[in-house]
Amino acid sequence: MSTPSGTVWGRSEQQDFRSRVRGCLLGGAVGDALGAGVSTLTLDDIRAAHGAGGVSDYVPAYGRRGAVTASTQLTLFTVDGLIRAQVRRDTGAWHPPTDVHRAHLRWATTQRDWGPDLRRKDNGWLAQEEWLYVRRDPTISSLTGFGDATMGTLDRPKNPTARDAGALVRSAPFGLLVGWEPQLVCQLAVECATQTHGHPTAYLSAGAFAVIVHALARGEPLDAGVQRALALLAPRPGHQPVTDALQQALGAVRQGIPGPDRIAALGDGRAAEDALAVAVYCALVAEDIRQGLSLAVNHDGPSGATGTLCGALLGALYGETALPPAWLAELEGRPTLLEIADDFAMEMTQGPALHSPAVTTSGWLDRYPRG
Repeated sequence: MSTPSGTVWGRSEQQDFRSRVRGCLLGGAVGDALGAGVSTLTLDDIRAAHGAGGVSDYVPAYGRRGAVTASTQLTLFTVDGLIRAQVRRDTGAWHPPTDVHRAHLRWATTQRDWGPDLRRKDNGWLAQEEWLYVRRDPTISSLTGFGDATMGTLDRPKNPTARDAGALVRSAPFGLLVGWEPQLVCQLAVECATQTHGHPTAYLSAGAFAVIVHALARGEPLDAGVQRALALLAPRPGHQPVTDALQQALGAVRQGIPGPDRIAALGDGRAAEDALAVAVYCALVAEDIRQGLSLAVNHDGPSGATGTLCGALLGALYGETALPPAWLAELEGRPTLLEIADDFAMEMTQGPALHSPAVTTSGWLDRYPRG
């Protein structure tokens, strides 16, 4: 994987980028939390429990309102891995899939251990966050894919039949690499998805999603991002189900008033390409973030996954200030999400001021060790 070219940032550009990074990560977590309490319910069950309009606010999950699932946990560690990749470039090492894989292995530790191991100096700050040491319904593919140190690759992917959304929901941060070209963003997302999900529709959905987020993070329209994703998918073997799903999402926008019936026609969201289509459709027709997320979680499928994806898209599109304050106020892990979002934005815009090949100790290297 070649090294992307550097980018020169003005102050207003940095502020806009930070807002979109915050919006993407917080929006994904808000959508995750909104859908978490109803992910196992059918639409009829949701309406029976919450009224004809379905869910329009957080409902308790895991013993509290605003709780997030493994989707948000994994996304946090994706960001951690991407920052580590940039830091390790000082040493001459440059292979982001390895750094992201190591970060996700640290997530896997949170699923096994009771709490942080303070003796591990290579953990950095994120793996010391005690609230992450809890299992929140990760997919089996994610657990088994990161169950040992062997890294899946495109040539030898982990779980070759896995096509759920478990890799897709952790892939928004790849799109925040705005200094990269879209094809590199797609390739990185695909390579990292194969570490747990080896079915082409699963890893190509992750690549497509990252490309769409990338367009939004650069200030481009959502439909332009979808078209770019379609173009980048076209030469790749096994792309047709993902391409078809995205085309159906685009077509559904012109088919009348948005609602659960339109979503049902796109699939139940259990396969990665269906979850992607539902999220893209809901983001395209959304009048605002609240309405788009409510649409994204009220259906028969895995509401947490589609909420996560739609929230990340809308957050990257509109920035953090468009997110409903009441939802942010109750969101589990908000301080951690904000902290890593700002760290990511600083690293991508001002990395040379934070670390250099000549520096071997600094506060930044304590947070993001090179090891």
